[in-house]
Amino acid sequence: MRFLLTAAALAAFAANPAAAAGNAEKGKNAFVQHGCWQCHGFAGQGGVTGPKLAPNPMPYEALANFVRTTNRAMPPYKEQVLPDADLQDIYAYLQSVPASPDPKSIPLLSD
Repeated sequence: MRFLLTAAALAAFAANPAAAAGNAEKGKNAFVQHGCWQCHGFAGQGGVTGPKLAPNPMPYEALANFVRTTNRAMPPYKEQVLPDADLQDIYAYLQSVPASPDPKSIPLLSD
């Protein structure tokens, strides 16, 4: 069993090494500092002007590519404005956002 967990962790790291380097606590601060919350909400839940980013964010490479090269409503954030380390931390933060509970597990909603 331990081998399977280690193999799964290594596979996840190999698929996304940049995100594994991020720090979720620093990412939460960077998410606020760089203004991401203004469109995407404080927990990446999405808002009127920005789509949902968390929980379960898109792969790091896709997010980083979009952030750097977008030509849509969101301006591109070049590395001079949003350093790679901050972007990796933001991604780690988005990965750390827990999923919402199943509505069936909330007594008030099951009445």
